[in-house]
Amino acid sequence: MRASTVLVPAFAAFLLSACQTPSGSAPPAPPRSQAAPGVTPNTFRMPSGTGCSGEVERFQAVIDNDLDTGHTTKSVHDRVSGEISRARSTCSAGNDAGAIGQLKATKAKFGYPG
Repeated sequence: MRASTVLVPAFAAFLLSACQTPSGSAPPAPPRSQAAPGVTPNTFRMPSGTGCSGEVERFQAVIDNDLDTGHTTKSVHDRVSGEISRARSTCSAGNDAGAIGQLKATKAKFGYPG
């Protein structure tokens, strides 16, 4: 028997064994996909809801996302959130039209589409 006849299959077996993961260990998890800076992540979901409460929660979600993506500063976020909170209180008091009006005024004041 020639030496190459024995060495080639042994070497091939060695190479294949290097490709195997040890039993009991899982392969590494793929890296989490993250949105690029300034881009809304694909996990963002706009809140549902109707009436003024839905409008309030959607605008809050937008301003929170703008802060998270760097499209606004913390101080502006805090100011807008304060105005949204007032609209939320107006809505909770049963004044749907008043709350919607407050939101429209806040959006116009801070440059958000109405």
